[in-house]
Amino acid sequence: MTEIGAGVDETGRLIRDEAGFLLQRDLGGIFRLVLLRVPVDHVEKRVRVRGFYAGEGIVEVEGVAAA
Repeated sequence: MTEIGAGVDETGRLIRDEAGFLLQRDLGGIFRLVLLRVPVDHVEKRVRVRGFYAGEGIVEVEGVAAA
């Protein structure tokens, strides 16, 4: 279980749904992402996401880059 405020540095596939963006994690599971910028070039591709865990499976993202 990840603690609120913990740093997140994960890889996986970036998915877009009707509510926003998700990271389908390489380690299993899914994070809902809160993004300031829309990473349209990375949708449906493998990415590295860095940010902070906000609780309830949500990550406040500081950066998205190709993995």
